[in-house]
Amino acid sequence: MEKPKVVLGVSGGIAAYKACELLRRLTESGHDVRVVPTDASLNFVGAATWSALSGNPVSTEVWESVHEVPHVRIGQGADLVVVAPATADLLAKAAHGLADDLLTNTLLTARCPVVFAPAMHTEMWEHPATQENVATLRRRGAVVIEPAVGRLTGVDTGKGRLPDPGEIFEVCRRVLTRGPAAPDLAGRHVVISAGGTREPLDPVRYLGNRSSGKQGYALARTAVARGARVTLVEANTGLPDPAGADVVRAGTAVQLREAVLKAAADADVVVMAAAVADFRPAAYATGKIKKKDGQEPAPITLVRNPDILAEVAADRAREGQIVVGFAAETDDVLANGREKLRRKGCDLLVVNEVGERRTFGSEENEAVVLGADGGETPVPYGPKEALADTVWDLVAARFG
Repeated sequence: MEKPKVVLGVSGGIAAYKACELLRRLTESGHDVRVVPTDASLNFVGAATWSALSGNPVSTEVWESVHEVPHVRIGQGADLVVVAPATADLLAKAAHGLADDLLTNTLLTARCPVVFAPAMHTEMWEHPATQENVATLRRRGAVVIEPAVGRLTGVDTGKGRLPDPGEIFEVCRRVLTRGPAAPDLAGRHVVISAGGTREPLDPVRYLGNRSSGKQGYALARTAVARGARVTLVEANTGLPDPAGADVVRAGTAVQLREAVLKAAADADVVVMAAAVADFRPAAYATGKIKKKDGQEPAPITLVRNPDILAEVAADRAREGQIVVGFAAETDDVLANGREKLRRKGCDLLVVNEVGERRTFGSEENEAVVLGADGGETPVPYGPKEALADTVWDLVAARFG
């Protein structure tokens, strides 16, 4: 089979060196990659490096190999164009259709999916001009990944850091899998909870569950690849942040509720994939609870945690907001799922059977997605991203 053709555009930011890792992942996973750098980017990584790593010629000029018409042919033949890093200058040129070098010409001629991974200082990212350019590119169907929060050039810290190259690769892989289809979640804000809450008993112990957060992260990654703006509220996962998602940390059910309700205020979709503890200890011991010889431990009194899914579904922050819940069951899976769907009041409920060696911590899942309209969509055993895509297919259909 012919290898998928990927154009890796590299613009002139300090994060250009990270694109070497993205290039390695693309080539090692069987993609034919042509690197198209800007002149400015060569101040950070030289053309010889790109050529050696990709196995393809590298040029910034439209006047080289003119008989091959590279400023047209490279974009025409690509299955995907990804620009990483994408500077504010590059985003502005792309949004306004400027074409003063080989990369910007390639962007104008490409008819395949295009992914931009911005990297710049926070002030540049937040500037109204940059935000308008990003909105323009997204409106035209490009996937513009939200930058990460972290250390920037010098001593500065904030939003604008290039996401982890491995996570950018995951976005590219998912975009390629979907093919030329338009990003059907473009312009939508989705809120996803993931992981498992922990309810502290004393400074060293807590009540928790086995949820790894992998299904919620798969939902986040697939939503980014489909063009959504993603807020991921994560609880105790320890997983790397998905590229393009704004990640909010939470520990307990009460903290998760606060974060979800805040993020849901302007959300089009809320997906409660996190395993939220039903109960928490009524009292917190400020010191470690000690064993006492000859004495049984004192009973632990529990109180109910808030039902976040039911609360979000009952009091939707905006008209038309879609709410998706998850139900982990150990017996009478579908019967319990239908009852929970009715009781929670959500639009969709993903029901799966769980156990010590089922689903939790696994890379695979199997489920049935129940709809409030009576729909029932089985998802066979397979990668968690397949289940995630099924959920987004059902969500997108509800937008009409």
